[in-house]
Formats: sequence, C-alpha cells, structure tokens
Amino acid sequence: MNLKVGFIGMGIMGVPMSLNILKGGYQLRVCNRSADKCAPLIREGAGKADTPKELAEWADVVILMLTGPEAVQETLDGEHGLLAGMASGKTLINMSTVSPAFAKELNQQLSRRSLFFIDAPVSGSKKPAEDGALVILAGGLPEKIDEFEPLLLKMGKKVVRCGQAGQGSAMKMTVNLLLGIMMEGLCESVNFGERCGLSAETIMDTILSGAMNCPLFALKQDMMKTGNFPPQFPLKHITKDLRFILNVADETGAAVPAGHAVFQLYRQGMGKGLSDSDFAAVKTILEKISD
Repeated sequence: MNLKVGFIGMGIMGVPMSLNILKGGYQLRVCNRSADKCAPLIREGAGKADTPKELAEWADVVILMLTGPEAVQETLDGEHGLLAGMASGKTLINMSTVSPAFAKELNQQLSRRSLFFIDAPVSGSKKPAEDGALVILAGGLPEKIDEFEPLLLKMGKKVVRCGQAGQGSAMKMTVNLLLGIMMEGLCESVNFGERCGLSAETIMDTILSGAMNCPLFALKQDMMKTGNFPPQFPLKHITKDLRFILNVADETGAAVPAGHAVFQLYRQGMGKGLSDSDFAAVKTILEKISD
C-alpha cells in the first residue's frame, strides 16, 4: 500500500499492533526511545527511524502508543520531536491513554499547525492486540476517521465513532472504569470463595458456565487458578487510568464511589511491588487484607 505509516511506542501493545499493520501490507517505520525494542519489527521488514522528527518527515500518518500524556508531549516537542518534522496536512493518531482534556488541547495544538488529529485509544489488552481484535475508540473529524478506518481495522475488529476529539479518550475512561471494577470484583469473589473452602478452579467453572461469563473473566481464569499474573495489562496502567478517571469525575461531577474504592486497592498493589504484574494481581492485595 502507498500509505506510509509511522509508529512510535514498542511496548506490550505497540509491538503487536504495529506487526498487524505490517502484515496488512502497509509501509511501516517504527521509532522507540529504547531502540532495541524495535527489533521484532525490523526482523519482519519494517524500517526504523532514529528520532520522531525523522519518522514524521517520512510518514503520511504517525501513530502513538505511549504510556501517557507526558510521554506523548515529550515525543512531540523539541528539536528532534514529531512537530519539528510534520508538514501541514499530515495526520497524528494518538492511541495512548490520556485524559479527554489533554486530547482536546492536543487537537487544538495540531490544528494551529494545519495538522489533523484522531483521538483513538483502544479497548483491549495484549491478547486482543496480538489477534487484531481491539476496539478502536475514535474521536475526531468524521471524514478523517473514515479515511484511516482501513488502517485502524488492521489493529482492531471495530472502530467506534465517539464524537469529536477528546470523546475517544472519554470513552476509554468510561470502559476502563468498568474494567477496573470488574477485575477487582472477580478477584474479590474468588478470594471469598477460597476462604469458604472452594477451589479457584470450581469457582471459575461456575462463573464461566452462567450469565456472568465474559471474555475478560475467561482470559483471567488461569491467573485465578495459579496465582501467577504475567502482564497482559499491567497493574501500573490500570492505576494510572483510574487516577485519570477520578480526576475527570471531579471535573464533571460524576459519582464514582466504586472507582474510588478500587483505586485504593490497585494503589496498594503498586506499593507491594506488583506494578509490572497483570492487574489481576489485585487478588494478592485482597488475600493480604483477608489475613
């Protein structure tokens, strides 16, 4: 395909997402602060840029999948930043998790430079990213979302049009509030059942056999049974997202009592050294509290 795609952010999500773009037939170059993390893409035939500026000069569209707003802004700014290399008319797609306010400010910043912006965080973790089954939560100009929908669908199974720039991030906050609560709820229930003498295997079999069965619980069943939590969605990321959510709730006046409660539990997980474990490791905190 003639469209030249630049991708910045070779983390747990960025590597499989960019691999799916490459497999989809697009020209791809990647960039990452730790250049060695680009290796899986280079092996598959992607090009590499040494700086965001170099990437922006080459690409028609640049995708960001970074850890948060600070990393996004750092990538944009400076002598070798993206903005130093992006010519007017090009498009930036931010798939990183940021606040709605940050996404709106970024849209305004880019508009002043005659650049286009799509606010497109994702719903899904490592396995859906590998399978190209993410849900893309897109905010921005409808015609731009239409233009890049084929590209987005190389990474996901569906593009949800959420409204203007910032609304994609608002939707991400909405679904991750539920995600954090559901994960804690599963861990709390399994821990409760185990304290009653039930096995985790029997508990999960029961949950997955009825109306409460869902892909999230099915994905985490081995973690519940083994007590091992390899990162699909690191606990530090849900904690960061919940902090964003609580701030937005304060701004909008939304009541989020369960959000406040689970945030404190995930924070305890951070304090216990579980930052890089899957967020299902909140079960470990519940076990400690039970003791």
